[in-house]
Amino acid sequence: MAPAGTAKTFSGRNFSVKRSWAACLCLFVFLSAIMASSVRAEHEEVAQTPAPIRFGLTAVVVRENLRFLDQWAYYLSEKMGQPVEFVRRRSYREVMDMLESGSLDFAWICGFPFVQNRDPEFIKLLSVPVYKGRPLYHSFIIVHKDSPHQSIDDLKGENFAYSDPESNSGYLYPQYLLAQKGTNKEAFFRQTFFTFNHSETVEAVAEQFADGAAVDSYIWEYMKEFRPELADKTRVINQSPAFGFPPLVSRLGVDLETVWHMKRVILAMKDDPDGRKFLDGLKLDSFGESSPSLFDNIREMALKTRSTQPRGDFSASNQSVGTAIKE
Repeated sequence: MAPAGTAKTFSGRNFSVKRSWAACLCLFVFLSAIMASSVRAEHEEVAQTPAPIRFGLTAVVVRENLRFLDQWAYYLSEKMGQPVEFVRRRSYREVMDMLESGSLDFAWICGFPFVQNRDPEFIKLLSVPVYKGRPLYHSFIIVHKDSPHQSIDDLKGENFAYSDPESNSGYLYPQYLLAQKGTNKEAFFRQTFFTFNHSETVEAVAEQFADGAAVDSYIWEYMKEFRPELADKTRVINQSPAFGFPPLVSRLGVDLETVWHMKRVILAMKDDPDGRKFLDGLKLDSFGESSPSLFDNIREMALKTRSTQPRGDFSASNQSVGTAIKE
């Protein structure tokens, strides 16, 4: 039989161990509760963070303006109370596909894709930039400054650069000119190619990779100011009639409050000091309201081009865009 003192000591030690285990268990439960609360809070925070508004951009924004995009996205995010991110794609087709699939909420596109028929329709006019006092621009046919060519007729048998198969100024207008002459690009030019960027179209002519090209007047004039080392090597031999400036559109299906909020923010930029800075950087007066009828002459030009050119030539461009023209 163990001495009484030994038994007492063992009993005290048991009590001490039990108390330690109890303390550890309490601590474990306490820490688990904190961690669960933290995880729950993080999930709630993620759930409460609104999804970013995705805004598509194409070659209508020149490379020199890319530095503005992060700042402009931050400005729009602050005004919208929701993250806004710009999504750049090389071609209009890519942007239109992303609008159709719901991958974009808004986009800055061109008048030619805008007037094409979609069934079902999936975009709506949001705003049209105002440039030099009007929501209009032109297509320029350009050649090298030292070129002897004075008109598009002189470019027969030469190399010609287009901007994008869905560009009004960089593709449709020169196609229309050729259709009016009863010919098409395959028969008229020796070789053609797409740059998928108006700036690179100007560069192609400046560096004499192409004898002539079709380009957006806004981009060419912008480059005359900011990249004269290229633009000054070219000159304009043909100017189109005025067309509706490449528009901003919203995707049908975007929450109407979001659409109206974005429209108010875009329209108000001209009266806001910070917004004014971005407009100045883009060399635009403002973003304004216009009717879809502003683009009617582009629609008419597309219809005439389709009806007068050999079916295979113009429908090939339509096949590439996957749509028909609104009648």
